[in-house]
Amino acid sequence: MDPVVRVSGGLVRGVARGGVNAFLGIPYAAPAVEADRYRAPQPVIPWEGVRAATEHGPTAAQSAYPSPMDTVLPSSVAPGDEYLNVSVWAPEGAEALPVMVWIHGGAFVRGANSVPTYDGVAFARDGVVMVGVNYRLGVPGFAVLEGAPTNLGLRDQIAALEWVRDNVTAFGGNPDDVTVFGESAGGMSVATLMASPAASGLFHRAAVQSGGGTAVCTLDDARRVGAEVAAHLGVPATAEAFAALDPEAVVAAQTAVALAIQADPDPGRWGSSVLAGGLGIMSFFPVIDGDVVPGVPEEVIGQGASAGVPLLIGTTRDEFRLFLVPTGVAAGVTAEVLPLLARRYGWPQHVLDTYAANRPAASPGDLACAILTDAAFRAPTARLAAAHHAAGGTVQVYEFDWETPVAGLGACHALELAFVFDTLGRAVPMVGEAAPQPLAEQMHRAWVGFGRWGDAGWPRWTPERPAVMTFGVASSVVEAPRADELALWG
Repeated sequence: MDPVVRVSGGLVRGVARGGVNAFLGIPYAAPAVEADRYRAPQPVIPWEGVRAATEHGPTAAQSAYPSPMDTVLPSSVAPGDEYLNVSVWAPEGAEALPVMVWIHGGAFVRGANSVPTYDGVAFARDGVVMVGVNYRLGVPGFAVLEGAPTNLGLRDQIAALEWVRDNVTAFGGNPDDVTVFGESAGGMSVATLMASPAASGLFHRAAVQSGGGTAVCTLDDARRVGAEVAAHLGVPATAEAFAALDPEAVVAAQTAVALAIQADPDPGRWGSSVLAGGLGIMSFFPVIDGDVVPGVPEEVIGQGASAGVPLLIGTTRDEFRLFLVPTGVAAGVTAEVLPLLARRYGWPQHVLDTYAANRPAASPGDLACAILTDAAFRAPTARLAAAHHAAGGTVQVYEFDWETPVAGLGACHALELAFVFDTLGRAVPMVGEAAPQPLAEQMHRAWVGFGRWGDAGWPRWTPERPAVMTFGVASSVVEAPRADELALWG
C-alpha cells in the first residue's frame, strides 16, 4: 500500500518501491508567483483531501543548458506555480533516522531536485531520510530590486529547512540530526547558510562540494547587474515592474546579461565582487545584506559562526575543464594567451612557471584549466577549511580524481555527483558507460557515514596534518597534494 503522511499543508500520498518511500513535489511554501515572486516565502496553502506526491513538482523559472553543455549536463525544466517544493525519500518503517537535505547547483540560475542524478533512493536504502530542495533562481532569487527582500533564494532554502524541522518526523527523520549538503552553487549556498544567523540551529553538519565561502557580492554590485537586466527589459529595477513580466522574458534577459558579462568582464561596469565571485562565468550570487548574509561567509565562519557544525568539503581535480573543454575555449588557448589571462584575472606571481613545471606535457589550455580550477574552487575550499578549523570546527577534506572517458573532461566539475548519489546509470552522458561502481559505493558510503555519524571515514584535516581523501580507481589519503601550487594563492 502506498504511504500517506500528514505535513503542514495536509495529507500527501507517496509511492513505495523496494523498501523506500518516495514523496515528490511537496510544497513547503505558497506559490511564489506574480507579486509574491519578489516577496519572502509565505506559509504553504493547505489543501483538501490527500495530495498525490508521486511525481516531481515544477521547477523555478530557468532555461535548459545551452549547447554544447547540454550534452553532458542534465536539465530539468518544468513550468508551474508550486516550484517551491521538496522531494523526500525515506526507508519504509523509518523512525528517528538522520536527515540529509540536498541543495542543487546550477550557477544560481539553473537546477532542480528532479534532476535524475539526485535521486535519493540510495540514501534511503542506507538508512537516511533525504530531502531535495527547489528554490528561486536568477533574478527572483538573487537580484537586488527596489521593493524586494534580498536573497530570496536563500530565504527559500531556510524556509525549506524550517519545513524539514517541522515535518520530517512524519517521514521517520530526526529534526535534531540534519546534514545539509550541496554542490557548486548549492555548495556555495551551504557555506553561506553556515554563516547566516537565520539558518542557525536548522542543521547540524554541512558538506560543501565544489563551492567555497567567498561567492557573494555587495549590494551595490548586485544592483548594477539588476539594473542591466531591467534596462534589457525596458522596465525600472523594481519588484513591482518585474512582477508584471512574463518569467520567461526575465530568464531571457538575465541570460543576455550573463553573456555580456562573459564577453566584457569590466569591473567598472559590473563591479569587482561580481567578477571575483564567478570569474566571469556566473552573474548572480548571494548578496551581503547585513541580514541573511552578514558578511563574506569565509570570514564569518572564521569568527566561529558554525564552529559546532562538522564540515565535509572538497573539489574535483579538474573542475574548470567542464567550462573550457566542451566550448572549445581550452583548445584555443596558446602560450601567448596565458600571460594575458594571468593579467586579466590577477593570478599570483610564478603561477605560470610553477604549474607548467609540474605538468611538462600539458598544453596551454590544460594549464589554464588547472590554474582556473585552483583559483575558483580549490583555493577557496582550502581557505574555508582553514577558517572553520581555526574557529574550532572539525573538517574532512576530499578531492575527486577519477577521470571520465567522455570528451576530454578529466575529473571535471559535477563529475562526482553520480558517485555521491550512487546513480551512475542516471549520468551516462557525463560518466560514460563503464564508470566504476565500486568507487560510487565507496563515495556514497562516505557521505552516508558523514550524514549518520559526522565522520566520512578518513582523518580530519588540520594545518599540521592536511589529510585529503583522493577518490579514484585506487582511493587513498594524501597529505597536502600539490602544496606548492596551492601556496601561491595565499
